[in-house]
Amino acid sequence: MARRLLLGCSAVGNTLVERTREERDEIAAISDDTGWVSTLRDRNIATIEADPTDPSVYPDNAAVVLVASDDPARNVAAAEAARRRYPDAMIVAHVGTNPTAAQQDAVAAVADRVVDPVAAIVDRVREATGLDGEERPARLLSTLRKLSGPLLVVAHDNPDPDAIASALGLARIAESVGVPADPCYGGEIAHQENRAMVNVLDLDLVTFDGIDLDDYDGIALVDHSRAGINDSLPEGYPVDVVIDHHPPRGPVAGSFVDIRPDIGSTSTLITEYLDRIGIEPTRELATALLYGIRIDTKDFTRLTAIPDFEAAASLSSRADESTLERVESPSVSPETLRVLASAIEARDVRGSTVASCAGEIADRDALAQAAERLLALDGITVTFVYGYMDGVIYGSARARGADLDIGELLRDALDPVGSAGGHATMAGAQVPLGILEEVSESESLPEVVEAFVSGRFFEALADAPTAPSGTVPEFPTD
Repeated sequence: MARRLLLGCSAVGNTLVERTREERDEIAAISDDTGWVSTLRDRNIATIEADPTDPSVYPDNAAVVLVASDDPARNVAAAEAARRRYPDAMIVAHVGTNPTAAQQDAVAAVADRVVDPVAAIVDRVREATGLDGEERPARLLSTLRKLSGPLLVVAHDNPDPDAIASALGLARIAESVGVPADPCYGGEIAHQENRAMVNVLDLDLVTFDGIDLDDYDGIALVDHSRAGINDSLPEGYPVDVVIDHHPPRGPVAGSFVDIRPDIGSTSTLITEYLDRIGIEPTRELATALLYGIRIDTKDFTRLTAIPDFEAAASLSSRADESTLERVESPSVSPETLRVLASAIEARDVRGSTVASCAGEIADRDALAQAAERLLALDGITVTFVYGYMDGVIYGSARARGADLDIGELLRDALDPVGSAGGHATMAGAQVPLGILEEVSESESLPEVVEAFVSGRFFEALADAPTAPSGTVPEFPTD
């Protein structure tokens, strides 16, 4: 078993011990400060009262050495002695109080990691205030503080975990500066995992039904960027804040706009803001944000950037892993299995695209799950599964590794006769059945629906819009 050795002690050393004592590795300490020796022994840490710069009192083995007195000169001597005694060990050294430049250089020359609390605090303040050149957190807070009333944080319709978590996170940021905020969504939270996330974590969101926009002084969009496009706002409605990671298809307006297509999830951006502003998320919020990152990056295997890993690492210590397991493994309903079987049997494959009519359905969420599952078919990059219930045709589409924008494709195909839209890799549609229900005796409703919907879908596919690039156009205003 690896051994951790603490040389000298101080408030910083005490904190390092607290952070490492939960590890299974054994911890030993050497200090000639009687007070700290007593404190460490009271905490059941094997402690020798001796000079921490004297290698003759060091144990035979140490994999990690923590150098942590307040005296810079002694820390240099202890770090140098530890490096000679344990050439292969990792040495983490505190610079001490008011070290000279020469002492800082000496510690850095032998230590693998240097702990400088003063510099860390200065860096954190610079990040939060924008003095490091990254002004986004300060500008976001400034935009929020200018609101004279509540903020409505709008997720896209039928929100996924990334949109749900991002709405909750931005609402928390607004509340930190005294601005009441309501995270909301239109449509339904239909997917089984998404419902499980909201129910298990007891997340507090409101639906767009019954909302009076006149009650709010500000509007924020998360995980999408244009009012009235894939949300329940009127198209072109004035927006104050936009935070998204999808490349926009048209002009994006707002007092504050942060769109970063090189990032894997909007939850990553919200986590970055929480961290830089200094807001510690609740366990529920941290769990939701971590789940949002994992879902949108497909467990860090799709469109993942370094900030996604950093955000996940920041959240992992606060998130509830047991709750995540419950969210990620909900039971599959018989209706979902039935729709998936129908979609497989009725599939119409053309090149790398598959479209399938599942007929009459009882749960529209099953369409999204079937569309996701059909992407596993060999050579398939685009899927579209649709069915009808309560006088409406519902459709769900997915794209992976395809050079097209599935949201724009579905909008071109079905928006003229209903409503449709989404992102480059995920989209949905709703079309009233209308006169299609008046079928003749020689026809069946599923056949009529299939001929109508597939015809429009494959016709639009012949002139499919390409996926937006990973760069943000010049038009966003902020």
